[in-house]
Amino acid sequence: MKTIFILFPFLLLLTSCEVQGDLTRDNEQFVSIPKDIAVLKYSGSFVPTSGINAAGMAKIYIENSQYKLELSNFSVTNGPDLKVYLSKSNAPTDFVNLGNLTSSTVYLIPQNVDVSTYKFVLIHCQQYNHLFAIAELTNN
Repeated sequence: MKTIFILFPFLLLLTSCEVQGDLTRDNEQFVSIPKDIAVLKYSGSFVPTSGINAAGMAKIYIENSQYKLELSNFSVTNGPDLKVYLSKSNAPTDFVNLGNLTSSTVYLIPQNVDVSTYKFVLIHCQQYNHLFAIAELTNN
């Protein structure tokens, strides 16, 4: 009987990590950066947090007054409900959610965002409030 009480929460935890909820799911859209006309404005290398593996770069380009974030040569430990944040600090406290981390490597930055005030790109598990990776941006 004790085994059932121990296994049930464990199985519940495993199944809850497999599917995103409707409130956090977004539609994946293909966005590209034409390197011949886009200008690289900011970049930074990802640093993983404790217990996580992450590598790659965050690059912000401007193309026809539209800022776009590119995750270049990016990899990170799998996790549930991972989001891409443009943040004013290296913690998810003052940020813009650019969407779910997907196979897409380019994310549109909303027009009303003053990119110069956001110095970090974060990969964050929203469901469990766990930071996976941080890239500090520098001017190019």
